Amino acid sequence: MTSDRLWSCAMSSADETGTLLGPSDQKENETMAQAKLTPLQQAEADRKAAEEARTNKVHKTYSDEEKAIRKERVAKAKDAMSRSVGLKGAHVPPARAAIKKYLQNLNDPKQPDDQQFEALIEAPFKAPPKKRTNDRGF
Repeated sequence: MTSDRLWSCAMSSADETGTLLGPSDQKENETMAQAKLTPLQQAEADRKAAEEARTNKVHKTYSDEEKAIRKERVAKAKDAMSRSVGLKGAHVPPARAAIKKYLQNLNDPKQPDDQQFEALIEAPFKAPPKKRTNDRGF
């Protein structure tokens, strides 16, 4: 064999890092390639993992104070949505969308603090300040 041929044979039995693999290592790589799951097997594995996660889930209990705060916020958000139905302006649709998103994500662990919540509720009713221009007509 020529040196080029020896080099190509050696490189074909090397892994990605360039280290040479022995016969047993090559067989392991081949079995790993065969061990890939079919889509059906993957779906079954995902289903089993999700089922196991549901059985091991820790349920969080909320205090009466937290429940009262949440009910009050939901009532305020729904009230703001109903009052902002007929409003016009470019600032209204994004503000209403933010309130809708808040109502949809009530179970998320990260909730806005009181100041952010009040700003969220008042956003559809406050027109943004008009931009001043330096055009004085000279």
